[in-house]
Amino acid sequence: MDPTGAETPDIERQTMPVDIACVGFGPATGGFLTALQKGLINPDGTPAVDSGVMPGMPPQVICYERADDLGFGVSGVVTEGRAIRESLPDVNLADIPMASKVTSEEVVYLLDPIGASRRSAMVRIGDALVRPFARDHGFVLPWIPPFLRKEPGMVFSIGQFCQWVGQRVTADGTIQVWPGTPVGEALIDGDRVRGVRLLDQGVDAEGNPAMGFMPGMDIEAALTVVGDGPYGPVGRQLDAHFGMPEGNHSRDWAVGMKFVIDLPESCTLEPGRVIHTLGYPEPEIFGFFYVYPDRVASCGIFVPSWFQNPTRTAYRYLQHWIMHPWLWKHVQGGTLRSWGAKSIAESGRKGEPFLAGNGYARIGEGSGSTNVLKNSGVDEAWATGTQLGEAVLELLKEKKAFTRENLEATYVKRRRESWLEEESIKAENARNGFQKGFVRGLIGTAMAGLTGGRLHLGGRIQRPKDHVPTLEAYYRDRIGESELAEIRKTSEARAAALHDALMDRVGWPEIPLDGQLLVSQQDALLMGGKVQAPGGYADHLSFYDNATCEQCSVKICIEACSGQAIMTDPDGGIPLFDREKCVHCGACLWNCSQSHPTDPERGNVNLQASTGGFHSAEN
Repeated sequence: MDPTGAETPDIERQTMPVDIACVGFGPATGGFLTALQKGLINPDGTPAVDSGVMPGMPPQVICYERADDLGFGVSGVVTEGRAIRESLPDVNLADIPMASKVTSEEVVYLLDPIGASRRSAMVRIGDALVRPFARDHGFVLPWIPPFLRKEPGMVFSIGQFCQWVGQRVTADGTIQVWPGTPVGEALIDGDRVRGVRLLDQGVDAEGNPAMGFMPGMDIEAALTVVGDGPYGPVGRQLDAHFGMPEGNHSRDWAVGMKFVIDLPESCTLEPGRVIHTLGYPEPEIFGFFYVYPDRVASCGIFVPSWFQNPTRTAYRYLQHWIMHPWLWKHVQGGTLRSWGAKSIAESGRKGEPFLAGNGYARIGEGSGSTNVLKNSGVDEAWATGTQLGEAVLELLKEKKAFTRENLEATYVKRRRESWLEEESIKAENARNGFQKGFVRGLIGTAMAGLTGGRLHLGGRIQRPKDHVPTLEAYYRDRIGESELAEIRKTSEARAAALHDALMDRVGWPEIPLDGQLLVSQQDALLMGGKVQAPGGYADHLSFYDNATCEQCSVKICIEACSGQAIMTDPDGGIPLFDREKCVHCGACLWNCSQSHPTDPERGNVNLQASTGGFHSAEN
């Protein structure tokens, strides 16, 4: 399938049979392969179960990862780590770079020290109540709800953790992991997935064969394990083909953006310190600050889909957040080591697809495992992987086929009977209130968390395109329509996004770039990860209907792009795309304010499979 979604003509392709093909290597697939590895070989080195494609050998298991390094994962993590510790009882955090036990936690409400934040009347009342008790414009909550606590958990970098896990699961040679090998699509025959097709190489930007063309190989597999993250093209292909369970949808998202910082010598924060923030730079934006060993910290924000601003820029908000006096005192004089961004699927149980079918199973974030009440996802993703791994071993030993019925009786049954299911039910409606405002959202989350999900606030989860206001409506109380039109005209002439001009206008100060920690977004692309975009692959972003893009009044895909890879066309056409800057965060996909030509649950952005993206294990 080409980047526009059209069917490609038949091309003669090589075929390779395997027993199990995995799509994507992250915490979920890491958990799956860790559990699977334990049962493939007997202590004497003989196969514990036989391969269906190579008799006398253990099952042939291959994992395909699009990034060129297993350390691609762009997130700092705090987690209870229950599933990780259960499947890796011998884990020593000292063996994992940038990992530490959680030693202390706090939640800080950040006041607005600038006066530019858009705060409702209820938020202003809250500000007035806590201001007498604040220090450095921050108020430390005296109590952390138990559903938010992670002690005695762990903090780590997903990139470093995945590298460590990858080394473990491939050490004995029974499992292969191939980075830099993107899967283009699943091979689907009716109600059965029979494997995957690797992405074509040697093509032009439109996906047409060019010099050195090499068609992607077809990998025929008895079982295809899909763990390609929150917005993976294979997972979305399965959703489009098989549909979603009745009432389920994937509408609740956030973009997480972070810095990895070498803290200054003056910083006294100890490894394992966890700080959660709320209230600033806008009330809807939450922040995190995790301290690793060797005076390194992962610091970032989450910009949610229910945030009303139609020019939602994560990068500039991140810089204002890190400069808040309560945080700046810890990082001033520090140095940027790395930078990254990723989408987070926050629909949780509401976003759960069909978990298993004939020849395939879904695990990880794309399977709806994220717990939006506990703000936790990595350990939950790992748990889904280990549950599937145990189920697959059971089916292999009993010589049963990977049918929908058998996978539901083993994998899905395990998931339904686990703590993962119990906690996902409690969290299912925890975020509903945010659809009606920040304060209502906090109240609803507290109700759900303190009553185990029995009480919550109602609120229909909306798609961004259904609730994001127009520029004129959002800035009605701050900028007149004629001035807004002039700002829009000037920005379009410069082929620039609107957010900087609008934030300047409503009182956000210019960022005092220092070239060390506070750097431009384009400099961050160079300093903090470096985008890898190998040649020979098609552009992986396009638009389903060009006319829809051309008439769009606020192109949120441009405003929200983490790497400034989507740009305004000076001639007024569809947005331009530069794959050399794309960090594969997926923000364009769910932020689109226009509907797909035939599917109202999707936007007009078509984000396809590709290789490349950020290359930094620290992310």
